[in-house]
Amino acid sequence: MKRFLKNTIFFFLLMMLLAEGLDYFFSVNLGRSKTFALGECDVWNDINKGRVNADMLVYGSSRAWVHIDPEMLKDSFKVSAYNLGIDGHNFWLQYLRHKELLRYNKVPRFIIFSVDIFTLQKQPDLYNAAQFLPFMLFNKDIYDYTSSYKGYSFFDYSVPLYRYAGKRELIKQAIDFAVHPDTAAPMRVKGYRGQDKSWNNDFEKAKASMEYYEIKIDSPTVALFNRFLAECKAKNIEIVFVYTPEYIEGQRFVKDREKLIALYEGIARRNNIQFLDYSADSICQQQKYFYNAMHLNREGAELFTRKLIHDIKARHVFPGLNLNEH
Repeated sequence: MKRFLKNTIFFFLLMMLLAEGLDYFFSVNLGRSKTFALGECDVWNDINKGRVNADMLVYGSSRAWVHIDPEMLKDSFKVSAYNLGIDGHNFWLQYLRHKELLRYNKVPRFIIFSVDIFTLQKQPDLYNAAQFLPFMLFNKDIYDYTSSYKGYSFFDYSVPLYRYAGKRELIKQAIDFAVHPDTAAPMRVKGYRGQDKSWNNDFEKAKASMEYYEIKIDSPTVALFNRFLAECKAKNIEIVFVYTPEYIEGQRFVKDREKLIALYEGIARRNNIQFLDYSADSICQQQKYFYNAMHLNREGAELFTRKLIHDIKARHVFPGLNLNEH
C-alpha cells in the first residue's frame, strides 16, 4: 500500500511537471508573436517585461490605439511615449492594463485618457479572450478583472494546461511559432497602429440593425474609474480627458450622447482635470478621415494627433511638462 501511494504521488507530480512544461511552451510561443490576438500580446509583453517605461501614456479603447500616435507625442514633447489602448474593451480592462503597467514599469508622469461612449459600460463577453492565454495562469490581477466576463472558468486561471484543452488551432499555432518564429512586422509601434483604410459599411450595418445606440452606464465601472483617478492623483500623475473625433452622423446615432459628455465634464471638474472634447471639430464633418463612424484612418489620426499636441501646448494641459525646452 505504501509503495502504491508513493507511485501514485510520483505519477501525479510527473503529470503536473509535464503540464506546467507544456503550458509554458504554449504560452511563451504564443506570447512572443507580434500578430497573435490582433497584436495585443505584443503590448502585454512590453508591459510585463518592463519595456514601456514611458513618461507619457495614452489610455483607452481601440479609439485610443488607432487615433493617437505616440511617436508624434515623443517628437513634439521630447518625452518617451507609449499607447496602451486596448481593442474592444472598456475601462475595466483598461484598468487591468494600468495595474500591470505599474507592477513592471515606472510610474508615468502624464496620461492622455481617451474617453468615449464605451468607457463606462461593461460588456458581458471577454472580447479577444485569446490575448490573456499566455499571461493568465496564477495571475490574480487578470483573474480579478476578467473572471466576471463570459470567457474563462476558475480552472483556466489556476490549473496548468487546462485552458488549452481542446484548442487545437492554438496549440498548432504555438508549435508553428516555435519551429518557425513569427517574423512578421509588429502590428503596432509603441502600441499604436495607423489604419490605412477607407470608409466601410459598418455604420450602415449598425443603422440597419437598430434605431439608435443606447449607452448603458455601469455603476461599478464608474466607481472603479473614480478610484483610478484618486490613485493617479496620489502618485502625482497628470491626466487629461480627450474625446477624440467621431463622424458626425455616428454622433447623431447615439441616444443621449450629450448626457455622457456632461458626465465626463462633471468627473473632470471634480478632479481638476481638463477635458478636450473634439466632438465639434471640423474633422468630424469629413468622412474621408474615417473608416467607420467611430474610428479615424491614418490620415485622420495624424491630423488629429497634431491638433491634440497643439491644444495640449496652447492650453497648458500638463503643468509638469516643461514646454520652454521644446
